[in-house]
Amino acid sequence: MARYLIQSAASHRIDEIYQYTLSQWGVAQADNYIIGMFDTFSKIETHEVLSRSIPADFGVDGFFCRYEKHFIYWRYLSSGDIGIVTILRERMHQVGRLKEDFGTL
Repeated sequence: MARYLIQSAASHRIDEIYQYTLSQWGVAQADNYIIGMFDTFSKIETHEVLSRSIPADFGVDGFFCRYEKHFIYWRYLSSGDIGIVTILRERMHQVGRLKEDFGTL
């Protein structure tokens, strides 16, 4: 069975999301949001969440799914594992960030 691996750009985004949520709504909400996000990573791994292919005009190969106000972008790694590439807020400029974050692999 494949496992999920958090890539460096995704790790950085998780830290940013946690810090922002912590500053706005406190420890409990920040913890709950990140725990829910990691639950979604596990559901990607077990195919319990609907993922779609990233549109070709974005210029990167991979998949995405939604978690609350964020999109989780991922791809299959050469090992067969799932690489969580990045996590972007729904209002972020997706194309530029995706090309940047997918290029860090």
